[in-house]
Amino acid sequence: METIALVDVGSGNLRSAAKALERVAADLPGGATVHTTSDPDLVARADRIVLPGQGAFADVAAGLARIDGLRAALEHAVRANARPYLGICVGMQLMADRGREHGDHAGLGWIGGDVVPMTPSDPALKIPQMGWNDLDLLQPSHPVLRNVAAGEHAYFVHSYKFDVQDRADLLAQVDYGGGVAAIVGRDNLVGTQFHPEKSQAVGLKLLAAFLTWRP
Repeated sequence: METIALVDVGSGNLRSAAKALERVAADLPGGATVHTTSDPDLVARADRIVLPGQGAFADVAAGLARIDGLRAALEHAVRANARPYLGICVGMQLMADRGREHGDHAGLGWIGGDVVPMTPSDPALKIPQMGWNDLDLLQPSHPVLRNVAAGEHAYFVHSYKFDVQDRADLLAQVDYGGGVAAIVGRDNLVGTQFHPEKSQAVGLKLLAAFLTWRP
């Protein structure tokens, strides 16, 4: 039975994320166990890693840095051992090189680009972007998107966006006064700006695909 580490850095809707993961894990042929944890040893040994985050980039990055050994455990599991990784909201943004909210703050540097303020071309669009938006699938053949159809909608709450350096790493976007990264990914990494755990059917389909993904 696989183990899924839902990483607790003191930020993120862990209860809802855990319940959503447990729901889809229950349908897997071999099952899977979801551990909400900040234990570096458990993270290092996990078969899959999920890192949610809410709020400011700097705060989530600081929460990760505060837990001794946790970043090293993530690097070991995700980069050295190529365990599948899912970042949710700021957990996705942390894969960037930098976050530019209230100064420049270093990210994990796993996917090139910066997290920058949203500047919609339509001044009537409010910041934060909050609510349901239709997904434009740029790489619909990606295994994690295999059950997601173009035009399905997901739930967003954010004021900053991931400005991805290499468009090949952009799997899906939404239009919010211009293109906004909705899903990024490369190698064994995938991240969603939206919240799968709050996105009803489309979120559960994406989580189910992630839990069976063999990158």
